[in-house]
Amino acid sequence: MDKYSSETQRRGKRACMVCSIVLPKTEFKRNGCPNCEDYLHLSGNEEAIELCTSNVYEGLIAMGDPSKSWVAKWQRIDKYRPGTYATKVMGVLPEDVVTSLADEYNIRYIPRDGSAGNDD
Repeated sequence: MDKYSSETQRRGKRACMVCSIVLPKTEFKRNGCPNCEDYLHLSGNEEAIELCTSNVYEGLIAMGDPSKSWVAKWQRIDKYRPGTYATKVMGVLPEDVVTSLADEYNIRYIPRDGSAGNDD
């Protein structure tokens, strides 16, 4: 557990496995992911929220201006909206979602759990 945020503060929050934004589960249900909604379709979809977000994540980054943040570039979140992001998100994105990202949206999925190298 992160030593600066209590379990109570983290309760009910989840991180998107694609972009790593951290939001309350209710926000994902109400509005979807502010970065990934066009292809994950989380809004109103409880099953997709469970499959494509995780309640197990490490570290938090508060990002105000993604285009000017070296941390955002390092974390590969510099093209996303301002918000709070996890440094690592644990979980496995379903293979059909990974395939859909690649085939339909030309998006190469990079796991946010630290298992992918920095080769690109």
